[in-house]
Amino acid sequence: MLLVAGAITGQTAGAVETPVEIPFGPWLQELKAEAISRGVRKATLETALAGVQPIPRVLELDRRQPEFTLTLWRYLSRAISDARIAKGRAMLVKHKKLLDKVSAKFGVQPRFLVAFWGLESNFGQYTGTFPVLGALATLAHDQRRAKFFRAQLLAALTLIDQGNFSHRVKGSWAGAMGNHQFIPTTYQGYAYDFDGDGKRDLWTSLPDIFASAANYLSRSGWQGDKTWGREVRLPQGFDFNLSGLNTQKPLSDWQSLGIRRTDGGNLPSVDIAASVILPAGYTGPAFLIYKNYRTILVWNRSLLYAIAVGHLADRIVGGGPLQAKKPANDEPLSRADVKNMQLLLARHGHDAGTPDGVIGPKTRQAIKAYQKRAKLPADGYPNLGLIERLQGG
Repeated sequence: MLLVAGAITGQTAGAVETPVEIPFGPWLQELKAEAISRGVRKATLETALAGVQPIPRVLELDRRQPEFTLTLWRYLSRAISDARIAKGRAMLVKHKKLLDKVSAKFGVQPRFLVAFWGLESNFGQYTGTFPVLGALATLAHDQRRAKFFRAQLLAALTLIDQGNFSHRVKGSWAGAMGNHQFIPTTYQGYAYDFDGDGKRDLWTSLPDIFASAANYLSRSGWQGDKTWGREVRLPQGFDFNLSGLNTQKPLSDWQSLGIRRTDGGNLPSVDIAASVILPAGYTGPAFLIYKNYRTILVWNRSLLYAIAVGHLADRIVGGGPLQAKKPANDEPLSRADVKNMQLLLARHGHDAGTPDGVIGPKTRQAIKAYQKRAKLPADGYPNLGLIERLQGG
């Protein structure tokens, strides 16, 4: 599912007045008035919103947080299976002519378009079962993220009024639609009519499906002559404080610091900036990532998702599995563990942000700062050993 940076924010500390929730009926009438002021026809609204009511299951899914965070290995085992790799290879061959045509226009390599397709909807097999308007109305009426989802609902109503898709459209519980799970504002800005039939069909038109994904990536900064990154081998004594997205160096600099391909060979002799990331800590695989990895993060802010897209794209064209070995003990942290860790970091003088149980950039920076002060490998990776160390002072 496509995510928008900054869409979800936490509350600030201190006394905050809780908004009074307006009953759904009057709220819906007020929303209709706003939609009309934006040019949506009244007849469209009466048809599209007839019978729309809050969906309890949507609120349940919105409130539900997984008990455990996913480790890199667990994430990849869910995202990249032998079956998905095999199907991706078959789709790449089957739709080669079309993919090449899309790639020529937008500059996004076919293997990446297929990888996104596989991860977002399992190659169109699952595009969602929730009524999009009902889901968006539920979340827009709810106070938690009302502003964001109200914008999505108004965008969806505008798109329906313009004839882009039916008011009966189905999608995810959060209102993401089609083969690449575009939210309505992303559809508005990037969906592309590549087959020339006057519609932007992200459900049944493969030309539109591939072109829309490529258009979004291209306009987000994708480099069609570059890859996403690569797994690498770090030298003994590597300064782990250099890891993370905040540090970028030319490949030649990383080469001089002793970083090599996993087979021991030299890094490519090209002028490209890269960062070292350690998504499973310093004992796990290391990756040099390039601009396209950062563009994947525009699509979805998850560091693990971006690795999954890149690695699946590599596997689809014959690349091998990761060379680093999965550890025998791959225990994930619970969200309660992460929240406790954030509180402990704060007590040690390191601002990890709001103690919400979510590992974000601020938490990783706080971990690195603590590790550096404690003379530990500063990889920014949270684990139970780190929590025990923090508890012990």
